[in-house]
Amino acid sequence: MNSIKYYKEMNKQEFVNAIASESGLSKADSEKALNATTEAIKNALAKGESVQLIGFGTFSISERAARTGRNPQTGKEIQIAAKKVAKFKPGKALDETIN
Repeated sequence: MNSIKYYKEMNKQEFVNAIASESGLSKADSEKALNATTEAIKNALAKGESVQLIGFGTFSISERAARTGRNPQTGKEIQIAAKKVAKFKPGKALDETIN
C-alpha cells in the first residue's frame, strides 16, 4: 500500500484571501503586501543576500557546480552548466508547526 500523502496546493489568489482573513486587510491591500514581500525577497537574493524571517525560515542562494548528466531518452551524456539556485530552509517554529 502506498503511504504517500498528497496535500492541496494553495494558489496565489487563495494565499491573498488567507492573508486578508488573517490580517484584516482588504484583498487588494493583501495582494499588494504579498507582491511587495516577494519582490523584496527576489531583489535581496539577486544581490546575493539571504533573507531570514525568524520563526519562519531563511531564503538564500546556493551555487550548483557544473556536472555531467545523461539524456534519459537517448542515454547520451550532456554537460549541465553551473548555476545559482534559490534555497529555503524552514525555521524551527515552522518545522514544529508542520510536524
